[in-house]
Amino acid sequence: MNKKHLLIVLYILTFCSCAQRRNLVYFSTLNNQETELLLQDKAVVIQQNDLLRININSLSPESNSLFAVTRQGAGLSSVEPTGYRVGNDGMVVLPVIGSFKVEGMTVPQSQEALIKELAKYVKEPIVEVQLTNFKVTVIGEVNRPSSFTVPSDHINLLEALGLAGDMTVYGKRENVLIIREEKGKRIMKRIDLNDKDILNDPFFNLKQNDIVYVEPDKAKAVEYSQSTRIMPVVIASISAVAVLISAILRTR
Repeated sequence: MNKKHLLIVLYILTFCSCAQRRNLVYFSTLNNQETELLLQDKAVVIQQNDLLRININSLSPESNSLFAVTRQGAGLSSVEPTGYRVGNDGMVVLPVIGSFKVEGMTVPQSQEALIKELAKYVKEPIVEVQLTNFKVTVIGEVNRPSSFTVPSDHINLLEALGLAGDMTVYGKRENVLIIREEKGKRIMKRIDLNDKDILNDPFFNLKQNDIVYVEPDKAKAVEYSQSTRIMPVVIASISAVAVLISAILRTR
């Protein structure tokens, strides 16, 4: 093998070992200037099969007892708010007032509507409504895939990824899949987290029972594999041997 052949082999190995540069930065399309984006309405509406904790109080202890569950145990009694399931008709069934439609309302709207309705039966009612089954699931190329219960009534995509420990280096930031169910239909939307405009996307703010799937990038898996990590060492060794052989050939 002459010097020319050795150089050709060296160049081929060097270029083959060079992996394509990856973009691991969120919102890489943002520039250094101040950016102003309109905030989307992130209020979550109540859906069928949601479980609501409804706590009702008034100036009358007798009225309060009608809307509470009494639990006996160890000779003691305690009163706790009751969970109410939203039926397929969008209704919850409450004592005294019966069926009441809450589907399509936000939590604050349902509170106001219940206060107005309960005022017909009790004096100065105070109503607190909370979604108890608000959860999102994050799976795929994240550090801690799991389902997460959300204590408030809203969470955005970045917050959900934060709960899951963020993406791994293998996750496709430009192709995050959101799976959502609305009115018996499954809707899927792909989100590009490199694009600042997704902050205005309706799917950026998650809803109850949304599933976030971070797709793995096969090229990144190769780039960060064990064999790829040692490739620079192998190339350096080959280069050293090539230089040595070239020097020997020149002395002949």
